[in-house]
Amino acid sequence: MKNNASWPNGEACIEVNELWKIFGHNAEQLLHSEMRSATKADILEKTGHVIAARDISFKVNQGELFVIMGLSGSGKSTLIRCILRLIEPTRGKILINGNDVCSYDESQLIDLRRHTTSMVFQHFGLFPHRSVIDNVAYGLKVRGVAKEERYAQAQKVIARVGLQGWENYPPSALSGGMQQRVGLARALATDPQILLMDEPFSGLDPLIRRQMQDELLDLQAEVQKTILFVTHDLHEALKLGNRIAIMRDGEIIQIGTPEEVITTPSDSYVREFVMDASPAKVLTAASIMEQPNILLYEWQGPKAALATLRTSNMDDAFVVTRTGKLLGLVTMERLVEVIRGKGNSIREVLEPDLPTCTADTLVEDLFPLAVSTRYPIPVLDERGKFTGEVHTSSILVSMIQEKEVETDARVP
Repeated sequence: MKNNASWPNGEACIEVNELWKIFGHNAEQLLHSEMRSATKADILEKTGHVIAARDISFKVNQGELFVIMGLSGSGKSTLIRCILRLIEPTRGKILINGNDVCSYDESQLIDLRRHTTSMVFQHFGLFPHRSVIDNVAYGLKVRGVAKEERYAQAQKVIARVGLQGWENYPPSALSGGMQQRVGLARALATDPQILLMDEPFSGLDPLIRRQMQDELLDLQAEVQKTILFVTHDLHEALKLGNRIAIMRDGEIIQIGTPEEVITTPSDSYVREFVMDASPAKVLTAASIMEQPNILLYEWQGPKAALATLRTSNMDDAFVVTRTGKLLGLVTMERLVEVIRGKGNSIREVLEPDLPTCTADTLVEDLFPLAVSTRYPIPVLDERGKFTGEVHTSSILVSMIQEKEVETDARVP
């Protein structure tokens, strides 16, 4: 599960500052003219220049999966190519690990592309005359790695992406999804710090696309690369991104976590863009959890616990240890039973098989938990410590409120 909250505070791996890319003759002069602030359409009409990236600044942190999203013509693919200088920026700085890529000479760029970064393209970019293993090992071959060593590394990566047994086949023998796995394996074979992915799944059938998205998330959990992912698909962005940058006409108009983009769109364009997104796929337990009226503690006897429930007019409550770790839940009915049986510990009457969740559990994943229990769902941290509870009513209300926001947004 993604932990979006931590990313804005991480260590920057990629930093883009005031980046411009203008296609056309004497593009630099445009930045010194009054046309600099004109709309993209006016600039094209009056000067013939195309604004592909306008004054863009953002940071991607170490280990983050950062998504750049926008419709066709928004400038997202140009932006990702500028980062490796496959397209030369008109102005601005691009820092990778603190070094300005825009100042690199050809030798430094080659070293960056061979050792620090790898790119995965939409149309795979595989060599049709080479086998799968030779395609995967190609980046290592360019580095000058010996054949035995590069094949051994390629074999490991092929196994990681689930293509064992296909090493000696040509790409034409593979399905589209399998070919994209080869492209991903080739990018990973060099063990890059940074992966740049330009709409890598957009050419795949919907089912295969979802499978590749799931596999990328599983792989990222394992390898923890810094990934810059470009897509035009909102649902893909919401599913994959720790943070999302939304582009329009060469500008970034909002950067935020999936939940921030859905719940607090920056303007009417973003609001319209995300209007049909399901909040249940983005909102998390943290956004709807509450603090209980009372908690019971492991050292309390059954009579003390029963008195606490009665005083609070409660029928049940969660039980925690001295360190706040959840033990379970007890009900007034069960406490009465243990008292009548002369029991002396509330551990004897804990409800079995209590479903739990974490703060970043998606609301859609709370539905089956809510159905499986008549009690609130306890929210735990990574150490099993109780942090709050989610009620079924809160899940339903959160969905109703989101729909009301959407309805309000549609009213002129």
